Amino acid sequence: MIWIDWLIVLAYLLLTLWLGLYLSRRASGSLVDFFVSGRSLPWWLAGTSMAATTFSIDTPLYIAGVVGTRGIAGNWEWWSFGIAHVVMIYVFSRLWRRSEIVTDAELTELRYGGSMGAWLRGIKAFLFAVPINCIGIGYAMLAMVKVITALQLWESLGFEPGDDAKLWSVIGVSIFVLVYAGFSGLWGVVATDFFQFFLALFGAIVVAGAALIKIGGMGSLVEQINTQFGPDTLALVPLQWGDGGIRWSETAGISVNTFLAYIGLQWWAFRRSDGGGEFIQRLAASKDEAEAEKAAWFFNILHYVVRTWPWVVVALVALVVYPNLEDRELGYPMLMSDFLPPVLLGLVVASLIAAFMSTVSTLINWGASYLTNDLYARFINRDAADAELVLAGRSASVLVTVLGATAAFFAQDVTTIFRLVIAIGTGPGLVLILRWFWWRINAAAELASMVAGFIIGLLTMPIADPATAQNPLVIGLAALQSRVTILQTTDFGQRLLVIASITTVIWVAAMYLTSPESPETLARFYQKVHPGGPGWNRQRIAVGEQPIRLITFAGGWPQLGFDQPGISPEQDLLLQGQQVIAAIGLLFGTMFAIGGFLLLQPLVGWLGLIIAVLGGVWLRRLQRARIAPMPRPGLEDVGDGL
Repeated sequence: MIWIDWLIVLAYLLLTLWLGLYLSRRASGSLVDFFVSGRSLPWWLAGTSMAATTFSIDTPLYIAGVVGTRGIAGNWEWWSFGIAHVVMIYVFSRLWRRSEIVTDAELTELRYGGSMGAWLRGIKAFLFAVPINCIGIGYAMLAMVKVITALQLWESLGFEPGDDAKLWSVIGVSIFVLVYAGFSGLWGVVATDFFQFFLALFGAIVVAGAALIKIGGMGSLVEQINTQFGPDTLALVPLQWGDGGIRWSETAGISVNTFLAYIGLQWWAFRRSDGGGEFIQRLAASKDEAEAEKAAWFFNILHYVVRTWPWVVVALVALVVYPNLEDRELGYPMLMSDFLPPVLLGLVVASLIAAFMSTVSTLINWGASYLTNDLYARFINRDAADAELVLAGRSASVLVTVLGATAAFFAQDVTTIFRLVIAIGTGPGLVLILRWFWWRINAAAELASMVAGFIIGLLTMPIADPATAQNPLVIGLAALQSRVTILQTTDFGQRLLVIASITTVIWVAAMYLTSPESPETLARFYQKVHPGGPGWNRQRIAVGEQPIRLITFAGGWPQLGFDQPGISPEQDLLLQGQQVIAAIGLLFGTMFAIGGFLLLQPLVGWLGLIIAVLGGVWLRRLQRARIAPMPRPGLEDVGDGL
């Protein structure tokens, strides 16, 4: 990089700081102002912010690594979450906005009562705010150091710092982020997210375009990939059609069991099955329920349809240009350094810094929301005034940043601990879905699912070579797995099935061995959220509403209970289920149509387009039963000043 590139980076940093500080006055009114923007975000801003939170600096590097080692089909590792994200659009987005919460942990005490509900809220808030969130910040910082090293940014200025010095420079950028995130709250985060996302997207498109030009265009790229690595690398699904019929692709590194687990199990078994913390914060901050649903749709479009293919193209070019590269993730920054001229290089470096800053600012604000709303305001000072809560939020932002920076200095330990922490995510997913639609789910069931998922996740961790293990815990785990063979599996799909199955048995037992929530708690939740389905018929009847039947009888024959009189569309799970199926066809069909035509696979492109059109037409028909715009609940806690 030369002086003009550094000038562009500096201008970007100053512009971001000015925008964040300018919005600080919007966050000083109350806790709701600071953490959910006064519940006034428009859909386009909330949706873009949701997409920006998933665009970290390590994301394009991760895609480069996946495509470089397993081909395009390896992306099903994260594409499969698109199913859960579409379910979020039509099933959960309105419920979260209707609940009027600040954090997802707060919903715990709305849904469950008594000391168990309070304890569960506190435990979840601590886990999400400290270990999971802070390790995520540390992980992003380490990824930033990797990019700095690959681009030789400090070397371009004549310095030769070590890894610790580079990490301190990343922490310096994080403190810069803290200044605007700590003062402006969620308003500053989402406003800078909007700018940062499109800058980061522009950077990805520039790198893809420049790389394609250098190697002679898409036709040349496809030909070289097929010649050097085989057609499996370009397959969008791990299936191939040949002279011998249909065969499973080995290139993607995904077994049949794992692929089936991705599309049929992972999306509902994971702890983000009903949304996910950062997404929930933006849904809760939307103007109303309709805006929350639009925000969820906009996120899906940006995340899967728009952003996927620039990353994939860059990863494919890196395969051709650097065929012997040992660390495939470095292909992305190396292409930037080798192919981009001055000014463009500065813009793209600024785009990567933008991706890093958008993730860190979100994690700072999100983590601070748990510490402030669910720990300080709930357990330490329940009578705190708004000014005190805003101050507590800003102090918590500083604490989260410090803890994240501390985690970054323990690189090896962070990687290990991060894998252990992520194991807690596989168990609770089904409970988190069912708690919305079945009154019998209680706090004991959710707590049991969290604990069981975490423990079973640890017990099923693959051990590379048990014979050479020296750690006593690893030796003990190997001995246990040798005796309980169901715990001994190296296939991810089988492991996920084992965790989900055992966890389900445990939480179901815990649920039936403990008392249900009190009628008062259940009635309060139902009247607040109005969830759909027959699982709340007791509460519906109690308030004089008609029960919902998924199966009805006409002329003595059973049929699905569509269009039941007295049932509003907002509670019609059958309608929402159809919308989900149609939207999955529209989303994935569009994504694969673009990918097919882009990669010169016309058959895939036309099939994707047909599926997308059919899904869109079906969804359009279902729009006739759409829910009318709702009032904006939760604004009464903002105050009269808005």
